[in-house]
Amino acid sequence: MPTNALRATAAAAVAAALLTASACSSGDGKEKDKSTSGSNAPKALQWGACDAPTAAEGGGQAPGKDWQCATIDVPLDYAKPEGETIQLALIRAKARDKDKRIGSLVFNFGGPGGSGITTLPGAAKEYEALRSRYDLVSFDPRGVGRSAPVRCEDDRQLDAYYAADSTPATPQQEKAFVDNIQRYRQACERNSGKVLPYVGTENAARDMDRIRQALGDEKLNYFGISYGTELGGVYAHLFPKNVGRAVFDAVVDPSQTSEQGSLGQAKGFQLALGNFAQDCVNRGDACRLQGSTAKEVEENVIRLQKQLAAKPIPGLGGRQLTDSAATNGIAQALYSKELWPLLEQGLDEAEGGQGQLLMALSDALNGRDQQGHYSNIGAANTAINCADSKQRFTLAQTKSKLPQFRSASPVFGDFLGWALMSCTDWPVPGAWETPDVSARGSAPILVIGNTGDPATPYEGARKMVERLGPGVGVELTYKGQGHGAYNSGDPCVQQATNAYLLDGKVPGAGKVCTPSQNPSAQPSLPDQPGGAGDA
Repeated sequence: MPTNALRATAAAAVAAALLTASACSSGDGKEKDKSTSGSNAPKALQWGACDAPTAAEGGGQAPGKDWQCATIDVPLDYAKPEGETIQLALIRAKARDKDKRIGSLVFNFGGPGGSGITTLPGAAKEYEALRSRYDLVSFDPRGVGRSAPVRCEDDRQLDAYYAADSTPATPQQEKAFVDNIQRYRQACERNSGKVLPYVGTENAARDMDRIRQALGDEKLNYFGISYGTELGGVYAHLFPKNVGRAVFDAVVDPSQTSEQGSLGQAKGFQLALGNFAQDCVNRGDACRLQGSTAKEVEENVIRLQKQLAAKPIPGLGGRQLTDSAATNGIAQALYSKELWPLLEQGLDEAEGGQGQLLMALSDALNGRDQQGHYSNIGAANTAINCADSKQRFTLAQTKSKLPQFRSASPVFGDFLGWALMSCTDWPVPGAWETPDVSARGSAPILVIGNTGDPATPYEGARKMVERLGPGVGVELTYKGQGHGAYNSGDPCVQQATNAYLLDGKVPGAGKVCTPSQNPSAQPSLPDQPGGAGDA
């Protein structure tokens, strides 16, 4: 599953609209980057008005007068700095207090594959305190949005791709599943073969250092969320002396292989579903779902999955809600506690034979808008993950892993276990088993872990601190729900983060924040659109 910190907000907007309408590194990697010196140094950015987001970025309205956009040329292949270049798209809102301005604060919201051009304007209110002294800056990483985007299948083909059974149970279904993946891979290679070798995280990290230079900043001040923490960790490894004030929120575990990460997600989403189910039970008759215990609520979800596997129900626009789409929609709703009411309603309606709401949530996770157009987050997510991870799984190997995944999660185990084949026969070899994020000599990095995070389980924060090395990572724990901590609205998390980014005050190691410090830390369902994308 893509892991993007703000996808949940986008899903809320989609669901609300539905309800209204219907009711390559060598050595230690720290060598001087020859592509950023002399005649290869990045040119000054030329900022101007922003166009509306492209379809690949998720579409929508132009962000307005507060926002400026620019492009920067970077080498397609950093091993050939004098060779072909590609353009990366950037966006910024300038600091409000020019006299106390620190510099730029660069965001990556995750995925991998999320568009910063789309997400930052939609999420900017959440970071308004930081804009007092920073230019808020984000970008579409290479392969994403309008930055040399990876293109695979078209909208019609993607509808079929996502409708296909992703948890096969018979040899015939297994063949159809493998064929579906192969068609997708062939489309990616056919339409984007030139860029596929170069969209990995190490190249994106090198791009960020060129962005830093073009912004005129001596150090990179950075806010990475979800996959953005992995990108930030790789940057810190490559350029430890260039790290300014950095925050990692919703932390990817850098010690895990792609298989271990997927298994961790299975456990994380199962934990989040259990928390959702317990909350439902605690509300008694106010909850629309059947079940007097959390286990009974979960068993009803499993029963619904089996029913949909046998017979899909009406979804949106003539499409059917399948077991796979329903599981995808359930996962989307678990990214944020704000979406629990929609999950409750969607499950209740699906049990009654109507799958529109769960399908709207699934569409949001897949980057599909209400006009049937897909952003390229799915294509970019696959391409970046496959460029990074060396792991490749055969059908037999995948099937041998399924019992472990099912044990980790009766609801999500099959879904995530079969997804191990996403990179099977990918035309580009992966770069690593696990990323190197050791960053000796870096400035302190604030690492925030959420104990209830489904997509990036809490343990990843501690592993990131360990891997960054002594004196670098500073851990902060948030005892909450949903994906990420800063965007939960919790004042304890936000005050500690703002104090570091704005005033350089590093919180004490081991600081813990709980929602009980602010009874309204989990706000009601938003009624305004947010950012795009994550996973």
